[in-house]
Amino acid sequence: MGSFSIFLCFILGAFGAVNYSQGMIGRYESYMAGILRYALTEIDGDALEECIDSGKANASYDRVQKVLDRIKETHDIEFIYIVKPLNNGSEDNMMNVMAGATAYEKAHEKDSLVLLGQYTGDAYSQEVAENYLKGMKAGGEEITYFSNTTEFGHDYTALVPIMNSKGEAVAILAVDISINEIGTVLTKYIISIVIVMCLLIGIFLTGLYKWLSKRVIVPISRIQVSAERFVESSHGQEDPDKIIFENPGIKSGDEVQALSEALVTMASDLKKYMKNLMLETKEKERIGAELGVATHIQSSMLPCIFPAFPDRDEFDIYATMTPAKEVGGDFYDFFMVDDRHLAIVMADVSGKGVPAALFMVIGKTLIKDHTVPGRNLGEVFTEVNNILCESNDNGMFITAFEGVLDLVTGEFRYVNAGHEKPFIYRKGKGYEEYKTRAGFVLAGMENIKYKEQVIQLEAGDRIFQYTDGVTEATDMDKQLYGMDRLNSVLNLKCAECSPEETLRLVKADIDAFVGGADQFDDITMLCLEYVRKMEE
Repeated sequence: MGSFSIFLCFILGAFGAVNYSQGMIGRYESYMAGILRYALTEIDGDALEECIDSGKANASYDRVQKVLDRIKETHDIEFIYIVKPLNNGSEDNMMNVMAGATAYEKAHEKDSLVLLGQYTGDAYSQEVAENYLKGMKAGGEEITYFSNTTEFGHDYTALVPIMNSKGEAVAILAVDISINEIGTVLTKYIISIVIVMCLLIGIFLTGLYKWLSKRVIVPISRIQVSAERFVESSHGQEDPDKIIFENPGIKSGDEVQALSEALVTMASDLKKYMKNLMLETKEKERIGAELGVATHIQSSMLPCIFPAFPDRDEFDIYATMTPAKEVGGDFYDFFMVDDRHLAIVMADVSGKGVPAALFMVIGKTLIKDHTVPGRNLGEVFTEVNNILCESNDNGMFITAFEGVLDLVTGEFRYVNAGHEKPFIYRKGKGYEEYKTRAGFVLAGMENIKYKEQVIQLEAGDRIFQYTDGVTEATDMDKQLYGMDRLNSVLNLKCAECSPEETLRLVKADIDAFVGGADQFDDITMLCLEYVRKMEE
Protein backbone atom coordinates (compact mmCIF):
# COMPACT_ATOMS: atom_id res chain seq x y z
CA MET A 1 0.00 0.00 0.00
CA GLY A 2 2.85 2.36 0.88
CA SER A 3 4.59 1.58 -2.39
CA PHE A 4 1.40 2.27 -4.31
CA SER A 5 0.96 5.61 -2.52
CA ILE A 6 4.50 6.66 -3.37
CA PHE A 7 4.07 5.57 -6.97
CA LEU A 8 0.74 7.44 -7.24
CA CYS A 9 2.34 10.57 -5.76
CA PHE A 10 5.12 10.38 -8.30
CA ILE A 11 2.76 9.90 -11.25
CA LEU A 12 0.49 12.79 -10.19
CA GLY A 13 3.48 15.05 -9.63
CA ALA A 14 4.99 14.22 -13.03
CA PHE A 15 1.62 14.71 -14.73
CA GLY A 16 1.15 18.07 -13.01
CA ALA A 17 4.64 19.24 -14.00
CA VAL A 18 4.17 18.25 -17.65
CA ASN A 19 0.67 19.75 -17.81
CA TYR A 20 1.82 23.04 -16.25
CA SER A 21 4.83 23.27 -18.59
CA GLN A 22 2.77 22.56 -21.72
CA GLY A 23 0.08 25.03 -20.66
CA MET A 24 2.59 27.83 -20.07
CA ILE A 25 4.33 27.14 -23.40
CA GLY A 26 0.96 27.28 -25.16
CA ARG A 27 0.14 30.65 -23.60
CA TYR A 28 3.58 32.01 -24.51
CA GLU A 29 3.15 30.92 -28.13
CA SER A 30 -0.24 32.62 -28.39
CA TYR A 31 1.21 35.78 -26.84
CA MET A 32 4.21 35.88 -29.20
CA ALA A 33 2.08 35.07 -32.25
CA GLY A 34 -0.10 38.13 -31.54
CA ILE A 35 2.97 40.38 -31.28
CA LEU A 36 4.44 39.05 -34.54
CA ARG A 37 1.22 39.42 -36.52
CA TYR A 38 0.78 42.98 -35.28
CA ALA A 39 4.37 43.91 -36.15
CA LEU A 40 4.06 42.36 -39.64
CA THR A 41 1.22 44.73 -40.47
CA GLU A 42 3.61 47.65 -39.97
CA ILE A 43 6.44 46.30 -42.16
CA ASP A 44 6.82 46.92 -45.89
CA GLY A 45 8.81 43.98 -47.23
CA ASP A 46 9.98 45.74 -50.40
CA ALA A 47 11.21 48.82 -48.51
CA LEU A 48 12.95 46.65 -45.95
CA GLU A 49 14.65 44.64 -48.71
CA GLU A 50 15.95 47.87 -50.24
CA CYS A 51 17.46 48.87 -46.88
CA ILE A 52 19.10 45.45 -46.44
CA ASP A 53 20.59 45.49 -49.92
CA SER A 54 21.86 49.08 -49.68
CA GLY A 55 22.83 48.98 -46.03
CA LYS A 56 21.13 52.35 -45.50
CA ALA A 57 18.03 53.25 -43.51
CA ASN A 58 15.07 55.14 -45.00
CA ALA A 59 11.76 56.52 -43.74
CA SER A 60 10.10 53.13 -43.82
CA TYR A 61 13.00 51.63 -41.85
CA ASP A 62 12.71 54.38 -39.19
CA ARG A 63 8.95 53.85 -38.93
CA VAL A 64 9.37 50.10 -38.38
CA GLN A 65 12.11 50.80 -35.82
CA LYS A 66 9.65 52.93 -33.83
CA VAL A 67 7.06 50.15 -33.98
CA LEU A 68 9.56 47.62 -32.60
CA ASP A 69 10.69 50.10 -29.91
CA ARG A 70 7.08 50.61 -28.83
CA ILE A 71 6.43 46.87 -28.68
CA LYS A 72 9.58 46.33 -26.63
CA GLU A 73 8.61 49.14 -24.27
CA THR A 74 5.04 47.98 -23.70
CA HIS A 75 5.25 44.17 -23.77
CA ASP A 76 6.84 41.64 -21.44
CA ILE A 77 9.42 40.21 -23.84
CA GLU A 78 13.18 39.83 -23.92
CA PHE A 79 13.84 40.88 -27.53
CA ILE A 80 12.03 41.74 -30.74
CA TYR A 81 14.28 42.03 -33.80
CA ILE A 82 14.72 41.54 -37.52
CA VAL A 83 17.66 39.52 -38.91
CA LYS A 84 18.62 38.06 -42.25
CA PRO A 85 19.96 34.46 -42.01
CA LEU A 86 23.03 33.96 -44.19
CA ASN A 87 24.18 30.38 -43.47
CA ASN A 88 24.35 27.79 -40.70
CA GLY A 89 28.09 28.13 -40.18
CA SER A 90 29.74 28.80 -36.85
CA GLU A 91 30.38 32.55 -37.42
CA ASP A 92 28.74 35.45 -39.28
CA ASN A 93 25.73 33.26 -39.94
CA MET A 94 23.31 36.14 -39.41
CA MET A 95 23.08 39.82 -40.42
CA ASN A 96 21.33 42.27 -38.05
CA VAL A 97 18.66 44.53 -39.55
CA MET A 98 17.07 46.16 -36.52
CA ALA A 99 15.91 45.43 -32.98
CA GLY A 100 13.43 47.06 -30.62
CA ALA A 101 14.91 48.96 -27.67
CA THR A 102 13.44 50.69 -24.65
CA ALA A 103 14.20 54.31 -23.74
CA TYR A 104 16.41 53.06 -20.89
CA GLU A 105 18.41 50.84 -23.24
CA LYS A 106 18.88 53.70 -25.69
CA ALA A 107 20.14 55.94 -22.91
CA HIS A 108 22.33 53.54 -20.92
CA GLU A 109 23.13 50.55 -23.19
CA LYS A 110 24.06 52.16 -26.49
CA ASP A 111 26.85 49.66 -27.12
CA SER A 112 24.36 46.82 -27.25
CA LEU A 113 22.03 48.41 -29.83
CA VAL A 114 21.69 46.62 -33.16
CA LEU A 115 22.99 48.33 -36.32
CA LEU A 116 21.77 47.71 -39.86
CA GLY A 117 24.16 45.45 -41.80
CA GLN A 118 26.07 44.38 -38.70
CA TYR A 119 27.12 40.69 -38.70
CA THR A 120 26.42 38.63 -35.62
CA GLY A 121 29.79 36.89 -35.43
CA ASP A 122 29.53 33.81 -33.20
CA ALA A 123 26.46 35.01 -31.28
CA TYR A 124 24.30 32.31 -32.91
CA SER A 125 25.24 28.61 -32.88
CA GLN A 126 24.93 26.43 -35.98
CA GLU A 127 21.83 24.71 -34.58
CA VAL A 128 20.07 28.01 -33.86
CA ALA A 129 21.02 29.46 -37.25
CA GLU A 130 19.48 26.40 -38.90
CA ASN A 131 16.10 27.28 -37.32
CA TYR A 132 16.23 30.77 -38.83
CA LEU A 133 17.13 29.37 -42.26
CA LYS A 134 14.18 26.95 -42.05
CA GLY A 135 11.92 29.89 -41.18
CA MET A 136 13.09 31.73 -44.30
CA LYS A 137 12.42 28.69 -46.49
CA ALA A 138 8.94 28.15 -44.99
CA GLY A 139 7.63 31.40 -46.49
CA GLY A 140 4.09 32.70 -45.99
CA GLU A 141 3.09 33.65 -42.46
CA GLU A 142 3.92 30.31 -40.79
CA ILE A 143 5.38 30.90 -37.31
CA THR A 144 8.26 28.71 -36.12
CA TYR A 145 8.87 28.09 -32.39
CA PHE A 146 11.95 26.71 -30.67
CA SER A 147 13.71 26.95 -27.33
CA ASN A 148 17.26 28.20 -26.98
CA THR A 149 19.66 28.30 -24.03
CA THR A 150 21.99 31.31 -24.00
CA GLU A 151 24.28 33.04 -21.55
CA PHE A 152 21.24 35.06 -20.40
CA GLY A 153 19.16 31.99 -19.57
CA HIS A 154 16.52 29.85 -21.23
CA ASP A 155 14.59 31.67 -23.98
CA TYR A 156 11.68 30.66 -26.17
CA THR A 157 11.78 32.08 -29.71
CA ALA A 158 9.00 32.67 -32.23
CA LEU A 159 9.90 33.78 -35.76
CA VAL A 160 8.11 34.52 -39.01
CA PRO A 161 9.50 35.41 -42.47
CA ILE A 162 9.01 38.94 -43.89
CA MET A 163 7.87 38.68 -47.51
CA ASN A 164 8.28 41.17 -50.39
CA SER A 165 5.71 41.79 -53.11
CA LYS A 166 7.16 38.90 -55.14
CA GLY A 167 6.39 36.43 -52.38
CA GLU A 168 10.06 36.03 -51.45
CA ALA A 169 11.34 36.00 -47.86
CA VAL A 170 13.72 38.92 -47.30
CA ALA A 171 14.33 38.69 -43.54
CA ILE A 172 13.09 37.12 -40.29
CA LEU A 173 11.03 38.89 -37.63
CA ALA A 174 11.58 37.22 -34.24
CA VAL A 175 10.46 37.57 -30.63
CA ASP A 176 12.29 36.08 -27.62
CA ILE A 177 10.64 35.49 -24.26
CA SER A 178 12.44 34.23 -21.18
CA ILE A 179 11.01 30.98 -19.84
CA ASN A 180 13.29 30.83 -16.81
CA GLU A 181 10.15 31.37 -14.75
CA ILE A 182 8.74 28.03 -15.93
CA GLY A 183 11.94 26.29 -14.81
CA THR A 184 11.84 28.06 -11.44
CA VAL A 185 8.21 27.10 -10.83
CA LEU A 186 8.82 23.53 -11.94
CA THR A 187 11.86 23.27 -9.67
CA LYS A 188 9.82 24.42 -6.66
CA TYR A 189 7.03 22.05 -7.66
CA ILE A 190 9.41 19.09 -7.97
CA ILE A 191 11.07 19.90 -4.64
CA SER A 192 7.62 19.91 -2.98
CA ILE A 193 6.78 16.56 -4.55
CA VAL A 194 10.15 15.10 -3.44
CA ILE A 195 9.61 16.30 0.14
CA VAL A 196 6.14 14.75 0.26
CA MET A 197 7.47 11.52 -1.22
CA CYS A 198 10.34 11.41 1.29
CA LEU A 199 7.88 11.81 4.16
CA LEU A 200 5.68 9.06 2.77
CA ILE A 201 8.68 6.81 2.21
CA GLY A 202 9.92 7.47 5.75
CA ILE A 203 6.55 6.59 7.26
CA PHE A 204 6.20 3.55 5.06
CA LEU A 205 9.75 2.27 5.74
CA THR A 206 9.34 2.72 9.49
CA GLY A 207 6.17 0.66 9.51
CA LEU A 208 7.67 -1.85 7.10
CA TYR A 209 10.77 -2.28 9.26
CA LYS A 210 8.69 -3.00 12.38
CA TRP A 211 6.59 -5.53 10.48
CA LEU A 212 9.60 -7.16 8.85
CA SER A 213 11.49 -7.31 12.13
CA LYS A 214 8.68 -9.24 13.79
CA ARG A 215 7.56 -11.45 10.92
CA VAL A 216 10.71 -11.88 8.83
CA ILE A 217 14.02 -10.64 10.26
CA VAL A 218 13.90 -12.40 13.63
CA PRO A 219 12.66 -15.74 12.18
CA ILE A 220 15.21 -15.55 9.35
CA SER A 221 17.97 -14.89 11.89
CA ARG A 222 17.00 -18.07 13.74
CA ILE A 223 17.05 -19.99 10.46
CA GLN A 224 20.47 -18.47 9.67
CA VAL A 225 21.91 -19.61 13.02
CA SER A 226 20.65 -23.16 12.41
CA ALA A 227 22.11 -23.15 8.88
CA GLU A 228 25.51 -21.85 10.07
CA ARG A 229 25.71 -24.52 12.77
CA PHE A 230 24.81 -27.12 10.14
CA VAL A 231 27.63 -25.91 7.90
CA GLU A 232 30.13 -25.82 10.81
CA SER A 233 29.27 -29.34 11.88
CA SER A 234 29.70 -30.59 8.28
CA HIS A 235 33.26 -29.28 7.85
CA GLY A 236 35.67 -32.19 7.77
CA GLN A 237 32.96 -34.59 8.79
CA GLU A 238 33.14 -37.87 6.90
CA ASP A 239 30.11 -39.40 8.61
CA PRO A 240 26.89 -37.67 7.43
CA ASP A 241 25.00 -39.00 10.50
CA LYS A 242 27.09 -36.75 12.73
CA ILE A 243 26.07 -33.58 10.91
CA ILE A 244 23.49 -31.68 13.01
CA PHE A 245 20.69 -29.34 11.90
CA GLU A 246 18.67 -27.76 14.73
CA ASN A 247 15.01 -27.09 13.95
CA PRO A 248 14.48 -23.27 14.19
CA GLY A 249 10.92 -23.90 15.47
CA ILE A 250 9.24 -21.14 13.42
CA LYS A 251 5.44 -21.05 13.94
CA SER A 252 4.49 -17.90 12.03
CA GLY A 253 2.02 -19.66 9.76
CA ASP A 254 3.40 -17.99 6.63
CA GLU A 255 6.10 -18.45 3.99
CA VAL A 256 8.90 -18.11 6.57
CA GLN A 257 7.54 -21.12 8.45
CA ALA A 258 7.32 -22.98 5.13
CA LEU A 259 10.96 -22.04 4.46
CA SER A 260 12.01 -23.29 7.88
CA GLU A 261 10.25 -26.62 7.39
CA ALA A 262 11.71 -26.92 3.90
CA LEU A 263 15.23 -26.40 5.30
CA VAL A 264 14.67 -29.11 7.89
CA THR A 265 13.58 -31.49 5.12
CA MET A 266 16.45 -30.35 2.89
CA ALA A 267 19.02 -30.99 5.65
CA SER A 268 17.68 -34.50 6.10
CA ASP A 269 17.69 -35.14 2.35
CA LEU A 270 21.16 -33.66 2.05
CA LYS A 271 22.55 -36.07 4.62
CA LYS A 272 21.00 -38.96 2.69
CA TYR A 273 22.40 -37.57 -0.54
CA MET A 274 25.87 -37.27 0.98
CA LYS A 275 25.71 -40.94 1.99
CA ASN A 276 24.68 -41.95 -1.53
CA LEU A 277 27.30 -39.64 -3.06
CA MET A 278 30.05 -41.24 -1.00
CA LEU A 279 28.97 -44.67 -2.22
CA GLU A 280 28.67 -43.47 -5.84
CA THR A 281 32.07 -41.76 -5.66
CA LYS A 282 33.71 -44.95 -4.51
CA GLU A 283 31.92 -46.83 -7.28
CA LYS A 284 32.98 -44.27 -9.91
CA GLU A 285 36.56 -44.44 -8.68
CA ARG A 286 36.42 -48.21 -9.05
CA ILE A 287 34.90 -47.94 -12.53
CA GLY A 288 37.44 -45.27 -13.49
CA ALA A 289 40.27 -47.50 -12.39
CA GLU A 290 38.80 -50.39 -14.34
CA LEU A 291 38.35 -48.17 -17.42
CA GLY A 292 41.97 -47.13 -17.10
CA VAL A 293 42.95 -50.77 -17.09
CA ALA A 294 40.61 -51.40 -20.04
CA THR A 295 42.19 -48.53 -21.97
CA HIS A 296 45.63 -49.93 -21.32
CA ILE A 297 44.52 -53.45 -22.28
CA GLN A 298 42.92 -52.20 -25.51
CA SER A 299 45.93 -50.14 -26.50
CA SER A 300 48.21 -53.07 -25.76
CA MET A 301 46.09 -55.34 -27.98
CA LEU A 302 46.73 -53.09 -30.97
CA PRO A 303 50.21 -53.04 -32.55
CA CYS A 304 51.76 -49.92 -31.07
CA ILE A 305 55.51 -50.45 -31.27
CA PHE A 306 57.14 -48.89 -34.32
CA PRO A 307 58.96 -49.74 -36.43
CA ALA A 308 56.78 -52.88 -36.26
CA PHE A 309 59.13 -55.12 -38.26
CA PRO A 310 62.60 -53.59 -37.95
CA ASP A 311 64.22 -56.53 -39.76
CA ARG A 312 62.03 -56.14 -42.86
CA ASP A 313 62.88 -53.46 -45.42
CA GLU A 314 60.35 -54.52 -48.08
CA PHE A 315 57.63 -52.36 -46.51
CA ASP A 316 56.99 -49.56 -44.01
CA ILE A 317 53.80 -49.42 -41.93
CA TYR A 318 52.34 -47.11 -39.31
CA ALA A 319 48.92 -46.91 -37.58
CA THR A 320 47.19 -44.84 -34.87
CA MET A 321 43.88 -44.84 -32.99
CA THR A 322 42.45 -41.91 -31.00
CA PRO A 323 39.32 -43.12 -29.11
CA ALA A 324 36.41 -40.75 -28.47
CA LYS A 325 35.91 -42.30 -25.00
CA GLU A 326 38.16 -44.14 -22.56
CA VAL A 327 37.87 -47.21 -24.76
CA GLY A 328 36.92 -47.23 -28.42
CA GLY A 329 35.18 -49.39 -30.98
CA ASP A 330 37.69 -48.89 -33.81
CA PHE A 331 40.56 -51.27 -34.27
CA TYR A 332 43.42 -51.92 -36.64
CA ASP A 333 45.84 -54.79 -36.94
CA PHE A 334 48.75 -55.91 -39.09
CA PHE A 335 50.66 -59.16 -38.93
CA MET A 336 52.76 -61.51 -41.05
CA VAL A 337 50.60 -64.35 -42.39
CA ASP A 338 53.79 -66.10 -43.42
CA ASP A 339 57.26 -64.97 -44.43
CA ARG A 340 56.14 -63.28 -47.69
CA HIS A 341 52.57 -62.15 -46.89
CA LEU A 342 51.65 -59.09 -44.75
CA ALA A 343 48.03 -58.69 -43.60
CA ILE A 344 46.41 -55.37 -42.59
CA VAL A 345 43.00 -54.92 -40.95
CA MET A 346 40.94 -51.77 -40.38
CA ALA A 347 37.52 -51.98 -38.69
CA ASP A 348 34.87 -49.91 -36.91
CA VAL A 349 32.38 -51.40 -34.40
CA SER A 350 28.96 -49.75 -34.13
CA GLY A 351 28.56 -47.78 -30.91
CA LYS A 352 31.19 -46.57 -28.45
CA GLY A 353 32.49 -47.36 -25.00
CA VAL A 354 32.92 -50.69 -23.26
CA PRO A 355 30.35 -52.74 -25.27
CA ALA A 356 31.95 -51.69 -28.56
CA ALA A 357 35.42 -52.41 -27.17
CA LEU A 358 34.43 -55.92 -26.10
CA PHE A 359 32.87 -56.64 -29.50
CA MET A 360 36.01 -55.20 -31.09
CA VAL A 361 38.20 -57.71 -29.21
CA ILE A 362 36.05 -60.59 -30.46
CA GLY A 363 36.08 -59.35 -34.07
CA LYS A 364 39.82 -58.65 -34.10
CA THR A 365 40.63 -62.06 -32.67
CA LEU A 366 38.38 -63.93 -35.11
CA ILE A 367 39.74 -62.13 -38.17
CA LYS A 368 43.35 -62.75 -37.21
CA ASP A 369 42.76 -66.38 -36.24
CA HIS A 370 41.01 -67.20 -39.53
CA THR A 371 43.56 -65.45 -41.76
CA VAL A 372 45.93 -68.26 -42.75
CA PRO A 373 48.35 -68.63 -45.69
CA GLY A 374 46.66 -69.23 -49.03
CA ARG A 375 43.11 -68.83 -47.77
CA ASN A 376 40.63 -66.71 -49.74
CA LEU A 377 39.84 -63.53 -47.75
CA GLY A 378 36.20 -63.69 -48.82
CA GLU A 379 35.93 -67.05 -47.06
CA VAL A 380 37.59 -65.57 -43.98
CA PHE A 381 34.96 -62.80 -43.68
CA THR A 382 32.13 -65.22 -44.48
CA GLU A 383 33.10 -67.51 -41.61
CA VAL A 384 33.84 -64.64 -39.19
CA ASN A 385 30.47 -63.07 -40.00
CA ASN A 386 28.55 -66.28 -39.19
CA ILE A 387 30.39 -66.69 -35.87
CA LEU A 388 29.68 -63.07 -34.85
CA CYS A 389 25.98 -63.40 -35.75
CA GLU A 390 25.57 -66.40 -33.41
CA SER A 391 26.23 -64.41 -30.21
CA ASN A 392 25.16 -60.92 -31.30
CA ASP A 393 22.20 -60.35 -28.94
CA ASN A 394 22.78 -56.57 -28.84
CA GLY A 395 22.51 -56.14 -32.62
CA MET A 396 26.02 -54.71 -32.99
CA PHE A 397 27.93 -54.85 -36.27
CA ILE A 398 31.42 -54.21 -37.67
CA THR A 399 32.53 -52.47 -40.85
CA ALA A 400 35.87 -54.03 -41.76
CA PHE A 401 38.58 -54.02 -44.41
CA GLU A 402 41.31 -56.67 -44.64
CA GLY A 403 44.08 -56.93 -47.18
CA VAL A 404 47.06 -59.23 -47.66
CA LEU A 405 50.13 -57.99 -49.57
CA ASP A 406 52.37 -60.49 -51.38
CA LEU A 407 55.82 -58.97 -50.80
CA VAL A 408 57.28 -60.85 -53.78
CA THR A 409 54.74 -60.05 -56.53
CA GLY A 410 53.11 -56.88 -55.13
CA GLU A 411 49.67 -58.47 -55.41
CA PHE A 412 47.33 -57.03 -52.78
CA ARG A 413 44.27 -59.21 -52.12
CA TYR A 414 41.52 -57.60 -50.04
CA VAL A 415 37.92 -57.89 -48.85
CA ASN A 416 35.65 -55.03 -47.78
CA ALA A 417 32.67 -55.45 -45.43
CA GLY A 418 30.91 -52.09 -45.63
CA HIS A 419 34.05 -50.10 -44.76
CA GLU A 420 35.47 -46.87 -46.24
CA LYS A 421 37.27 -47.11 -49.54
CA PRO A 422 41.09 -46.88 -49.20
CA PHE A 423 43.34 -44.30 -50.84
CA ILE A 424 46.04 -45.72 -53.13
CA TYR A 425 49.24 -43.77 -53.83
CA ARG A 426 50.97 -44.28 -57.16
CA LYS A 427 54.33 -42.71 -57.95
CA GLY A 428 53.92 -39.66 -60.14
CA LYS A 429 50.11 -39.71 -59.77
CA GLY A 430 49.55 -39.08 -56.06
CA TYR A 431 46.77 -40.38 -53.84
CA GLU A 432 43.41 -41.42 -55.28
CA GLU A 433 40.35 -42.97 -53.65
CA TYR A 434 40.19 -46.60 -54.84
CA LYS A 435 36.69 -47.59 -56.02
CA THR A 436 36.10 -50.95 -54.36
CA ARG A 437 32.92 -52.99 -54.13
CA ALA A 438 31.99 -53.06 -50.46
CA GLY A 439 30.04 -56.01 -49.11
CA PHE A 440 27.57 -56.09 -46.19
CA VAL A 441 28.79 -55.35 -42.65
CA LEU A 442 30.00 -58.17 -40.37
CA ALA A 443 27.49 -59.50 -37.75
CA GLY A 444 24.60 -57.91 -39.64
CA MET A 445 23.12 -61.02 -41.27
CA GLU A 446 24.09 -64.71 -41.41
CA ASN A 447 25.30 -66.56 -44.51
CA ILE A 448 26.50 -63.47 -46.36
CA LYS A 449 29.06 -64.36 -49.05
CA TYR A 450 32.02 -61.98 -49.24
CA LYS A 451 34.19 -61.67 -52.34
CA GLU A 452 37.95 -61.25 -52.45
CA GLN A 453 39.33 -58.56 -54.82
CA VAL A 454 42.86 -57.78 -56.05
CA ILE A 455 45.00 -54.66 -56.53
CA GLN A 456 48.46 -54.79 -58.12
CA LEU A 457 50.99 -52.63 -56.26
CA GLU A 458 54.41 -51.55 -57.47
CA ALA A 459 57.43 -50.60 -55.39
CA GLY A 460 56.85 -47.11 -53.91
CA ASP A 461 53.04 -47.46 -53.85
CA ARG A 462 51.12 -46.87 -50.62
CA ILE A 463 47.73 -47.74 -49.12
CA PHE A 464 46.03 -45.32 -46.73
CA GLN A 465 43.04 -46.78 -44.83
CA TYR A 466 40.93 -45.14 -42.12
CA THR A 467 37.59 -45.19 -40.27
CA ASP A 468 34.67 -42.80 -40.68
CA GLY A 469 35.84 -40.82 -37.62
CA VAL A 470 38.28 -39.12 -40.00
CA THR A 471 35.86 -37.86 -42.66
CA GLU A 472 33.03 -37.24 -40.16
CA ALA A 473 35.09 -35.15 -37.74
CA THR A 474 32.95 -32.07 -37.00
CA ASP A 475 33.90 -28.46 -36.25
CA MET A 476 32.10 -25.93 -34.03
CA ASP A 477 29.67 -25.10 -36.88
CA LYS A 478 28.69 -28.78 -37.35
CA GLN A 479 30.59 -28.94 -40.67
CA LEU A 480 32.13 -32.31 -41.63
CA TYR A 481 35.83 -32.73 -42.43
CA GLY A 482 34.85 -34.70 -45.54
CA MET A 483 36.55 -36.60 -48.33
CA ASP A 484 37.63 -33.48 -50.23
CA ARG A 485 39.75 -32.20 -47.32
CA LEU A 486 41.25 -35.66 -46.76
CA ASN A 487 42.13 -35.98 -50.46
CA SER A 488 43.62 -32.48 -50.43
CA VAL A 489 45.88 -32.98 -47.39
CA LEU A 490 47.09 -36.36 -48.70
CA ASN A 491 48.09 -34.96 -52.09
CA LEU A 492 49.33 -31.51 -51.04
CA LYS A 493 51.22 -32.40 -47.88
CA CYS A 494 51.82 -36.16 -47.79
CA ALA A 495 52.87 -37.15 -51.32
CA GLU A 496 56.55 -37.57 -50.37
CA CYS A 497 56.06 -38.50 -46.69
CA SER A 498 56.66 -41.70 -44.81
CA PRO A 499 53.62 -43.54 -43.39
CA GLU A 500 54.30 -42.16 -39.92
CA GLU A 501 54.63 -38.58 -41.16
CA THR A 502 51.51 -39.03 -43.32
CA LEU A 503 49.34 -39.98 -40.33
CA ARG A 504 50.80 -37.16 -38.25
CA LEU A 505 50.02 -34.54 -40.92
CA VAL A 506 46.47 -35.84 -41.51
CA LYS A 507 45.72 -35.83 -37.75
CA ALA A 508 47.12 -32.30 -37.42
CA ASP A 509 44.89 -31.13 -40.27
CA ILE A 510 41.84 -32.74 -38.64
CA ASP A 511 42.65 -31.08 -35.28
CA ALA A 512 43.06 -27.68 -36.96
CA PHE A 513 39.69 -28.09 -38.70
CA VAL A 514 37.81 -29.31 -35.61
CA GLY A 515 39.18 -26.57 -33.35
CA GLY A 516 37.50 -26.64 -29.93
CA ALA A 517 34.68 -29.02 -30.89
CA ASP A 518 34.37 -32.28 -28.96
CA GLN A 519 35.51 -35.49 -30.66
CA PHE A 520 32.41 -37.65 -31.17
CA ASP A 521 33.92 -40.70 -32.88
CA ASP A 522 37.12 -42.74 -32.81
CA ILE A 523 39.77 -41.62 -35.30
CA THR A 524 41.82 -44.53 -36.65
CA MET A 525 44.28 -44.53 -39.57
CA LEU A 526 46.80 -46.91 -41.15
CA CYS A 527 49.33 -46.31 -43.90
CA LEU A 528 51.32 -49.09 -45.65
CA GLU A 529 54.16 -48.38 -48.11
CA TYR A 530 55.38 -51.17 -50.40
CA VAL A 531 59.07 -50.16 -50.47
CA ARG A 532 60.58 -52.92 -52.62
CA LYS A 533 59.90 -56.42 -53.87
CA MET A 534 61.09 -59.29 -51.77
CA GLU A 535 63.55 -61.66 -53.34
CA GLU A 536 62.31 -65.25 -53.54
